[in-house]
Amino acid sequence: MDAGFKVQHGLQVAGKIIEKEMAFRKIVGGAIFLGGGTLTILGASHIIDYWSYQARLSCVQASEQLNGKYIQYHIPSRDVQLYTLKTVKEFDILVIGGGATGSGCALDAVTRGLKTALIEREDFSSGTSSKSTKLIHGGVRYLQKAFMNLDFEQYKLVKEALVERANLLEIAPHIAKQLPIMLPLYRWWQLPYYWAGIKMYDFVAGRQCLTNSYVLTKSRALELFPMLKKDKLIGAIVYYDGQHNDARMNLTIALTAARYGAAIANYVEAVSLLKTRDPDTDKEYVCGARCRNVETGELFDVKAKCVINATGPFTDSLRKMDDENVEKICQPSSGVHIVLPGYYSPEAMGLLDPATSDGRVIFFLPWEKVVIAGTTDTPTEITSKPIPHEEEINFILREIRNYLSSDVEVRRGDVLAAWSGIRPLVSDPNSKNTQSISRNHVVTVTDSRLVTIAGGKWTTYRKMAEDTIDVAVKACNLDFAEPCKTVGLLLEGSHKWTPTLYIALVQYYGLGSEVAQHLASTYGDKAFQVARLAQVTGKRWPIVGKRLVAEFPYIEAEVKYALKEYACTAIDILARRTRLAFVNVQAAEEALPRIIEIMAAELNWSEKRMQDELAAVQDFLYHEMGYKARFDQLKNTEISLSPLEVDKYTKRFQKFDEGQKGFITMPDVQRVLESIGYQVHEQTLYEILHEVDINKNGQVELIEFLQLMSAIQNGAISGNRLDILMKAAEENLVNEEPIPVHRSGGGL
Repeated sequence: MDAGFKVQHGLQVAGKIIEKEMAFRKIVGGAIFLGGGTLTILGASHIIDYWSYQARLSCVQASEQLNGKYIQYHIPSRDVQLYTLKTVKEFDILVIGGGATGSGCALDAVTRGLKTALIEREDFSSGTSSKSTKLIHGGVRYLQKAFMNLDFEQYKLVKEALVERANLLEIAPHIAKQLPIMLPLYRWWQLPYYWAGIKMYDFVAGRQCLTNSYVLTKSRALELFPMLKKDKLIGAIVYYDGQHNDARMNLTIALTAARYGAAIANYVEAVSLLKTRDPDTDKEYVCGARCRNVETGELFDVKAKCVINATGPFTDSLRKMDDENVEKICQPSSGVHIVLPGYYSPEAMGLLDPATSDGRVIFFLPWEKVVIAGTTDTPTEITSKPIPHEEEINFILREIRNYLSSDVEVRRGDVLAAWSGIRPLVSDPNSKNTQSISRNHVVTVTDSRLVTIAGGKWTTYRKMAEDTIDVAVKACNLDFAEPCKTVGLLLEGSHKWTPTLYIALVQYYGLGSEVAQHLASTYGDKAFQVARLAQVTGKRWPIVGKRLVAEFPYIEAEVKYALKEYACTAIDILARRTRLAFVNVQAAEEALPRIIEIMAAELNWSEKRMQDELAAVQDFLYHEMGYKARFDQLKNTEISLSPLEVDKYTKRFQKFDEGQKGFITMPDVQRVLESIGYQVHEQTLYEILHEVDINKNGQVELIEFLQLMSAIQNGAISGNRLDILMKAAEENLVNEEPIPVHRSGGGL
């Protein structure tokens, strides 16, 4: 039977499936690219997404004979992916874990011609992969250790990471970019020492060097980074690394794997491993996993010739499913980051503190119109919901103060969000010294053929995946697999992206320039699909693109598009499809009701589901994104005002407190604001009071207001809307008071 006939037969099989699976009917168009030829199925009025996907599975043999690639025009829906996981008799590879490494393994495997599946217990990049420093880097500090300690392994780690850095910037140019990072110098001996180290960094990168590092005079350094502390500054060194939107990059890798034919699904949990016994050797081998659909509770089996454990910090949990007596290899470390307003740093220059007070490295980086500062490195317990603690936040703030000008008041109240990511550091079980922590990645295979990939870093995800699949092919007898093809393989959205693509979005669709640039840098050439979903604003300009919150470029159309990219919850939208929860936790809370409203309309959610989503997101923002730490600054503030200040603020409060009740409510604030011509939406007023209402009883007492004023004075709270509105209203009310007779000259 020739390959062409097998393709035709595959489509006939898919046609029969259509008749049985009408529930998957959709109006779509698409094309199947098989080998060098193209079978076009565009133009049909009703084509089932499931058809094209199952046609691919039926044509796998022909595809392998033709030594070609299969690329789907439309990524299968999540329902189709779940159905495929449940109905395919056996996959070649099953990857457990949908972080950067797991998604990289799925992409590597499927592009080698292996029938590939991937499951993730939560959302893609819901763990460590979305909580990084956002850098694509080789690791300057690792290179320093390599030469100081004559550690060849550290050198190899840096060399490998620098090669992967260049590759990642090439395959996802819309998401990744170069970023100059300044290393300020305050002692003369630092200049030759750090200059030699940074130049060695350039040298090790070789042809993959992004831009050569250079030295700046004091005046030039202050010109480029005016917030820098001037005292004793002698100059600076600038070097280049890469930066990316980590959650978006992770999702893009997973979507690319799906486009090449991998069956991937989030919110599918591995509850146990399946095993089979070899009759010849009487040995048990892992042959798949018992899975649970987290949303419905349904259990089903996914069988595979090889199972890969890519679960990051939860590596040992899965290893114990295979062998409950296995020794732990994961030694987790917590890395906390905080987010500050964009005015703390220039838009296109980062800062590196190479030696903090306790020897750790702190980065200070512009990202998504805000500034990220971090990270800490402390031992922690493994949890799916790591929490940033106040002492870690304050440590980062203290270190920042050492490098910024005294003109810049570094306030605790300026922290817009904070998060903790767990680094899955590992000890190599194959090493003689199993106590030593490896910064490199480790690939192990158990006697039952469970393949585990652990350790490593974001930048080297592709190389980690390549090494893992190489080991899996050998260990599980997948000799028909082709060599690795992911070097230079463009990721989703990269194929037709150009630096000026956003201009077409502005000119053709009428999007605002900031929104268009955001869409182009997030979705690449898929930005046009998002733009087509954008709603009319009703304004002269921009014509389309209603924002979720005014100060950020995220638009409502992205919520609808996110559903096509496997988003299932409002947290998926706020934390990973957009990055609103990461850049401003209060703005995320304000956007939440509209996001739930859009999702409910698209997914037919019940009122209970909407309330559950609201509660889940609020819990996520409160604990995992630093809202609790921010709220506690107000709650735990002691009133430290002078008698004159107490009198001043009490009088301001009483101007709003009609009837001298001892508290103010939303109608009180609305009445005063309207009297001076301020129009504030009712929902906005509710949010303003909610920020200050410590005991959450729907009103703000005088004691709460005085706590607020005290917190603002000591820097624990900043930019509070109630304070600013009340202050402005008080000034306007004073200006409107009639001039007393004795001040007008006494009259006639």
